[in-house]
Amino acid sequence: VFSKSHNLFGLNLAKKSKSGYIILVEGNIDVVSLHQAGFPEAVATLGTAITEEQSRIMARYAKEVIIAYDSDGAGRTAADKAIRLLTQTGLTVRVLSMPDSKDINKHGPERFRRLLDGSGSHTTYRLDKARAKYDLEIVEDKAAYLKEAVQILASLPSPMEREIYVSRLAQQTEVTADVIKAEI
Repeated sequence: VFSKSHNLFGLNLAKKSKSGYIILVEGNIDVVSLHQAGFPEAVATLGTAITEEQSRIMARYAKEVIIAYDSDGAGRTAADKAIRLLTQTGLTVRVLSMPDSKDINKHGPERFRRLLDGSGSHTTYRLDKARAKYDLEIVEDKAAYLKEAVQILASLPSPMEREIYVSRLAQQTEVTADVIKAEI
């Protein structure tokens, strides 16, 4: 009768929101805290990693999902899976960058709103995550970063979006856009 993988905690309230987006958090307590602080868009998976069905459910109620998972290793791994599944359903996906904690009771709703408004695209998140592993002053690291970044850019369905990120990557690494495009 009940299947965790086919439900989202807080969806009954989030689907009434007029914001056009859903905030995906890790746990039920996060949902409750955000709802109490004035963020009715918050939902969480039910004790499991996100599923394809949950992604489809979110796509019925919003055009955009903002992932607000913890920034620890488990949160980053879960965010990667969520990005993949959510983008496959055609949703726009942004990732909230939380430097320390998303504890809304400790930091207040204003700070969370600023973080929410400043959340970046999933592509920026993935590129930043890859960039953090390398020292761009070391030639071998720069080459390894570029290879990883090219794989990320090659997965983008939009040529226009790819072009924008190629330009950013070229500026960041001081490698010409033509060379980066040739690798894609």
